[in-house]
Order: sequence, then C-alpha cells, then structure tokens
Amino acid sequence: MPAHLEPRLLRAFLAVAEDLHFTRAAVRLYVAQQALSRDIRRLERELGAELFVRTTRQVALTPDGERLLPYARRALEAQDDLLAAFGRAGAPARAGAERPLLVDVNSPGLLSGRVLALARELAPDSELMARFESGLTGAATELLAGRLDASFGRFAGLDPALRDRLEQQPVRYEPMAVVLPEDHPLAALDAVPLGALAGERVYAGAGNPRTLEWTDLARQLFEGRGIEVAPPAPFAVGAEEFRRIMAKTRTPVLAVVDFPAMPGSVLRPLVDPVPLSPVSLVWRKGLIHQGVAALRAAAARLSAEEGWLERPVGGWIPAMDALVMRS
Repeated sequence: MPAHLEPRLLRAFLAVAEDLHFTRAAVRLYVAQQALSRDIRRLERELGAELFVRTTRQVALTPDGERLLPYARRALEAQDDLLAAFGRAGAPARAGAERPLLVDVNSPGLLSGRVLALARELAPDSELMARFESGLTGAATELLAGRLDASFGRFAGLDPALRDRLEQQPVRYEPMAVVLPEDHPLAALDAVPLGALAGERVYAGAGNPRTLEWTDLARQLFEGRGIEVAPPAPFAVGAEEFRRIMAKTRTPVLAVVDFPAMPGSVLRPLVDPVPLSPVSLVWRKGLIHQGVAALRAAAARLSAEEGWLERPVGGWIPAMDALVMRS
C-alpha cells in the first residue's frame, strides 16, 4: 500500500465508477481517454487491486472497486473543502464556486482565441476571461504575480528562472509569415522565400520588453541570411494604428500565418525553409482550476484534429525550441 495517493488518480477512479464508461468519464474530466486509462492502471498498481472489469461491451466495478468507492468520495470531499477554505476551489464538482480564469490570448485572431473558444464550450460552468498582453515575456511576469492565469507563446524563449516556475503544453508549430506594404515588390508573390528578404530590415518587436522571446526567435532566423532586425518602432495597437505606422515606415513585419488582415498590407507565408514559431499553452505551477483543464483539453483536441504538432519536412526551428516542444 503506498504512503500517498494522488487525488487526481482518485478523481479519475470516481469519474469512471460513476459513469461506468471511460469515454464519458474522460470528457467529464477534460482529459484524453488514453490518459484516463493510464491513471486507472496506475491507481490499480499502487493499490495492488483490480478496480474495474472491462469488456468490449461494458465496464463494471470489482468488489475492490466497490470497497474503494466510499473512501475515494470522502477523500475528495475533504480535499475540496480544504481548497475552498483557502480560496482555491478547483475540484470539478465545485466549478461554480471558482473565480474567473484570466487567459492571455496575445492578440485577437490568433490560434489562442480558438483554443479559448473551445475551452469555454468544454467548461460552460467556468468563466474564462480573455486578456491581451502581446508577448509571453510580459505575460510570464503577470502569471507569476497571479494577475494572469494562462498564456500562449514561445516557452523556450523565456529565462530559465521563469520556466522553472511555470508549466507548459505544446500546442502548435505555427508557420511564420511576413506582413508587407501592399505595393512592396514581394507582395506579388504567393509565398516569400527567406532569401528574398536579404537586405531588408524586418520589424520583430525590437525594443519591446514584453516580446523578448519573439525578437530572439527573429534574430536566430535572420542570422546568416542577410536580414536585419529593424530598430525599435512605435508599438501599434489596433488596425488603424498598424496601417498608419506601416504606411510611414514601410518596414516588413515578421508574423505568423494566422496574423489578422491589416489595411494597407498583405500577409505572405515564408518558405525555403518554412520557419516555425513554437506555441505552448503556459500556466503557473500549482494552479488548480477547471478552466486550465479545459484549456489543455481544447489545445490537445485542436492540435490532434488539425495536425498542429506535425512539423513540415525541412521546417526551421531552433534546437532548444524543438527540445522543449518534445518534452
């Protein structure tokens, strides 16, 4: 008998015991069915007892499963009471008492907004509030201060001291693009080869302390290709400001393929090679909230359905980012 049992394992057991169906229980817990099955097998190993009889047609409790059921309920009720007493009501059964989850989606129109929308469907009793921090470096400070709960971005680009206090789940290798003035010579192309940007200055957030991870990614991409990172420029908020700054500076802007359309400019994917922006869902360690589980489930579903974690052949990504995204 183990000295300790993770409440997560008991919660997995209770969901299956009440539904007697692994798929429905997985949906209820906002986890993949494979992960739920692994948790049940781990609990059975730790207890040294078979808890369910599984056939192709049905799931039933064994005598040991029946014996565990009241103990599991009492243990989880005690945990829920403890969390509620300290203002961290995180158990699914008490989701209605949870505070709103503050989710940074960076900017409107990006993939993070789609993940948030699906998470709201998966957890209708939780309140997930969108925020717009524009940069994971800036958002990380807010996460650790408790002023934000989740964000999206390039996790490997954060300082290691910040990464140690955060959790991450890879979401997508997002192809990168360039925003050009609509009369730029390269705007006539359907896709822009990286080599065609040689001699250009491309804006990538230089001078913005909230987007250091993005500027660093650009520097690594441009190195050895004759492309310069453009010097700091006024940070444009909103489509009209973006149009005005683009018309004034005429500087190409490094972006991703999901970047929203802006007046007076065109978005073109980059190729030869296809540079990839690694996007992770990021939250602070120890955070207990049903909304986080819903965000993780939503990100996993969209990644699987749309192939977001399939790297294109020959796609460019820094070695450290590739390592983090495989972790």
